[in-house]
Amino acid sequence: MLNAFEIILPLVFIIAISLPLVNVFRGKVSGLSAKKRLITHISLFFSMTFGLMLLILIGGPKVFAEEVTITSITGTLAQGLGFLSAALSTGISAMGAGIAVAAAAPAAIGAFSENEKNFGKSLIFVALGEGVAIYGLLISILIINKL
Repeated sequence: MLNAFEIILPLVFIIAISLPLVNVFRGKVSGLSAKKRLITHISLFFSMTFGLMLLILIGGPKVFAEEVTITSITGTLAQGLGFLSAALSTGISAMGAGIAVAAAAPAAIGAFSENEKNFGKSLIFVALGEGVAIYGLLISILIINKL
């Protein structure tokens, strides 16, 4: 069962990240200014999260607890960070593949419309962009298998 801290803290982080977009939807701020603010908020979010994790890991209440030999990492922080790294490898590689395909596909369509013989060559570049996502998925499967 989740306690109030585990429910409210993620909501506060989500609100803090999406706060700069409110003025954009109202039409008071340009998109470029909001983009800079959003990047600032996201970087502050990750730095605060990293600092909070370090604070919990280093200065937590269980620093002077008795030693326990761990035979399995099931249900521990290590397993959670392993799943987080698997999710990040899949998500970031999929975003990179999306950017690559967004750049390669219109160029491939343009090359195909000018000369039909360019279809095979242009299709290779689109497929290479999609391969990045497959590599990220492969890495995440390898990480999850180690857990």
